[in-house]
Amino acid sequence: MKLIIYTDGGSRGNPGPSATGIVIKDTKGKTLKSYGEYLGKQTNNFAEYSATISGLKTALKLGADEVEIIVDSKLVCEQLNQNWKVKEPTIQKLFVLAWNEMSKFKTVKIKHILREGNKEADAEVNKVLDNIQ
Repeated sequence: MKLIIYTDGGSRGNPGPSATGIVIKDTKGKTLKSYGEYLGKQTNNFAEYSATISGLKTALKLGADEVEIIVDSKLVCEQLNQNWKVKEPTIQKLFVLAWNEMSKFKTVKIKHILREGNKEADAEVNKVLDNIQ
């Protein structure tokens, strides 16, 4: 089964209070799960990677064997597609976690979209951050 994972991570301040936003849909566009998680004080890139990792874990639990990950983070997209090097030590650890999760699927595609196209995942991030402040 193929699922589409929309992820977003946000930090109010960089670093600052951070959260993830994940929306998982089937190939017909039906939302199967949407949620956000509070991460504490983190950077925006940490939040973006954390959202991707969480989305992959949840898609696996939902029974996916193929995933398409839609991110508005150019950094996450390019690094996980192996186009950019991963230099920062904290991000290197998150990259490995994401890579290990990706290896559990038959196929994984990662696509970058502009922020405007990721409103549902962004709304999940803001829902979490609005409730903690």
